[in-house]
Amino acid sequence: MRTVTWPEANARRLARQFAGAATPDAAVYTMLAAQAQVASAAELSIALRLREGTCVDVRAGLADQSLVRASGLRGTIHTVAAADLGLWTGTFATMPAGRMSAGPDLQPSPAEVDRLCAAIGDTTASAATPLTLEELHNGVVDRVGSWAGDLVMPAFQTMWPRWRLVQAEAARRGLLSFGPNRGRAVTYTAPPTTAPIEPRAAAEQLLLRYLSAYGPSTPAAYAKWHAAPIGWATRTFEALTGQGRVVEVDLEGTRAWVVHDDLDFAADPPTGIRLLPYFDALGIAAFPRERFFPGRAAVRALAGGQAGNYPIVLVDGEVAGVWHQRKAGRRVTITVEPLFRVTRRRQAELEEAVERIGHLQDLRPELVVGEVTTGAHA
Repeated sequence: MRTVTWPEANARRLARQFAGAATPDAAVYTMLAAQAQVASAAELSIALRLREGTCVDVRAGLADQSLVRASGLRGTIHTVAAADLGLWTGTFATMPAGRMSAGPDLQPSPAEVDRLCAAIGDTTASAATPLTLEELHNGVVDRVGSWAGDLVMPAFQTMWPRWRLVQAEAARRGLLSFGPNRGRAVTYTAPPTTAPIEPRAAAEQLLLRYLSAYGPSTPAAYAKWHAAPIGWATRTFEALTGQGRVVEVDLEGTRAWVVHDDLDFAADPPTGIRLLPYFDALGIAAFPRERFFPGRAAVRALAGGQAGNYPIVLVDGEVAGVWHQRKAGRRVTITVEPLFRVTRRRQAELEEAVERIGHLQDLRPELVVGEVTTGAHA
């Protein structure tokens, strides 16, 4: 059995994540998905992986729909490559359905879920332009009747209509994505049409892609990445192991898996400083998490053990601080709270990393080294 050290695994992940993609959709293809409930953080996360280009290019990818922003992975909003939509919808079809946010007597039946999803898809597909939430609501109710608008879903100290119980499911089926904002109003649209992938084949292909990007990994880590049952993840690992497409390695005493013909861990050790924004894919997928967030970083940069809630500072490839930015016009003040000694060399690396964050957002940056007082993002 091949033995892999943590430095080898971590170096390869960083090398692949930051190889310098030619286009935003190529960057997201490598990431698999960019968590995007904070849209500006997702744009920055993607732009950091480009050989050239900035957040403007990421927004252009969303506008031309080579990138798609929709609810999906972990039940939250992500940006994915449009070319991967069939992969995601196929994989989601293999997952067990969860309970929806309504009382037991108000859970929609499978037939009602199908009917509501079809109405959402018909509404977005027939619209000439992206729809506001009110327009989408009216279209769904017109198609299936007033029962779709009954207020049954608790949300934010109010109640939402029944059809919104299946809004995320409609996105997972490839029927609904976000369009460009209309003023301050969020809009919804139909994602680009892509060729479907048979669900089991999609789930296997996605795991192979995940292991290529973030392996070695385990069924438990993969289930956590998906927020899915471990039994579901284990079955896919076992199927690919049985086919000889993934193999077991020893990751410093832990059983882990990689793609069978992807055993080259010869990447150069990471050096220097990187600033990664909220919910960056690398931090969320990091395994084992305690090695990527060593020592004090696990306390300062995680929120209840959860990654992504703080922007992170990487020093030589491991988390060693947090940061926060405050924009004012064309300027941005970037406060870095280091968990390392800021030598003259590290100060220069920090300044370079801050300059890059400013450049990618077309802002003039100012570095402040000090305590970050902003709390964790929910």
